[in-house]
Amino acid sequence: MSPSKTLWESTDRTLKEKEAGSPHKEKHAAHGELVRDAIIGFADGLTVPFALTAGLSSLGSAKLVILGGLAELFAGSLSMGLGAYLAAVTEAKHYEVEELRERAEVKEKPLAEEDEVYEIFEQYGIERAQSKGVVEGLKANEDMWVRFMMDFELKLEKPRTKMAWIEGIVMAVTYFFGGLLPMIPYFAFKNVTHALFTSIGITALILVVFGYVKALVTGCRHIDAVWSAVQTLLVGAVAAGASYGIVRGVNSAENVTAMTG
Repeated sequence: MSPSKTLWESTDRTLKEKEAGSPHKEKHAAHGELVRDAIIGFADGLTVPFALTAGLSSLGSAKLVILGGLAELFAGSLSMGLGAYLAAVTEAKHYEVEELRERAEVKEKPLAEEDEVYEIFEQYGIERAQSKGVVEGLKANEDMWVRFMMDFELKLEKPRTKMAWIEGIVMAVTYFFGGLLPMIPYFAFKNVTHALFTSIGITALILVVFGYVKALVTGCRHIDAVWSAVQTLLVGAVAAGASYGIVRGVNSAENVTAMTG
């Protein structure tokens, strides 16, 4: 037997022994709510203030762009943060109400709730005779029964109420940071046109990178991440183009009205 074959068999055997002796662990993204809030906040921060500043650039005043952009940035950050906080609190309250209702039904209508458990298993192709042991086990533990119904009947995940204010802060900070980046050129250049094109270049690069990284963080393949980057860039471009065109059109219409008046 050759040395290389012996080494391969020894390595293969060692790996199998390690797999057999260690528990199987799956890798999943942690802190899904915070990642979601960060993605939404940064994406909105990149597109909304950038679209506004791009639109205001058509008026030709750097001061107006900065003042309008900062006003939107602070107002938007507060709005997004409070919105995320209130959404988390409302979600927690909704879960609490549904849990109380489900617990009352388990106590007052146990037979009906038992049938619902069987129906849930039947959706997965598991007959009553096969799921009877599990059902009996749930009936013996009211808390687990209620939790099972919340998870599989109502499909509600128990929210972490202590995370509500953190979700709000994450949303607000990422929105502010995302919106501040496209505005940097307006602080650096006096010429609005130069600042606008520099802002477009910076934002386009950030949108592409953000779209790609966002997809990877959420578990997508590299090819899907590329498509995500393209999509993110297109959304930002459409938003900025629409805003620029609308503001420029309204300004031109006002000038025509003033001249004819």
